[in-house]
Amino acid sequence: MISLQIQDVKDFMNHLLLKSTFDPFLVVEGTVTTYNTFHMNGRLKPEYYSSEEQEALGLSERRFSLWQELRPFCLELIKGKRTPLGFRFTFQLSPENTRKLLAQSGSTFSMDDIGGLILNIRYDSAGLFCTTALSLNLFTMDKSLDHTWDQMVRKFLIKQAVAFTLL
Repeated sequence: MISLQIQDVKDFMNHLLLKSTFDPFLVVEGTVTTYNTFHMNGRLKPEYYSSEEQEALGLSERRFSLWQELRPFCLELIKGKRTPLGFRFTFQLSPENTRKLLAQSGSTFSMDDIGGLILNIRYDSAGLFCTTALSLNLFTMDKSLDHTWDQMVRKFLIKQAVAFTLL
């Protein structure tokens, strides 16, 4: 697990709300605090959709909404003349990208071993922070996947030209 402080909040917010940078991530949950506190549970409700819609959206493989699906609603909550008091989003790497990460890293972990590769994004009066986390479905002392995920997040932010300080 690593914690990164984002140096340019405005640039990061453009990536988060206006660009497709984080669109492939799943949203586990989120909270936005402005004049009120708005909570989002990212868990999908497949019964809302017809079986054709479920298939078209790929709901058999995912349990959570994609950021690209929730981003417009969050933009509406956050945009305006006033800065929000705070927000917090818990993102999870999609199953497809988790498989790619495992293959590229040569990891011995399987998809069944992984509960989620998590990226927490938090903004408050102290600043804007990204924190990584890993949820496993087994007990192990092996931290190789933690290190791989941490490194991947740093590379991802560097590729997007997002300036950060490792805390």
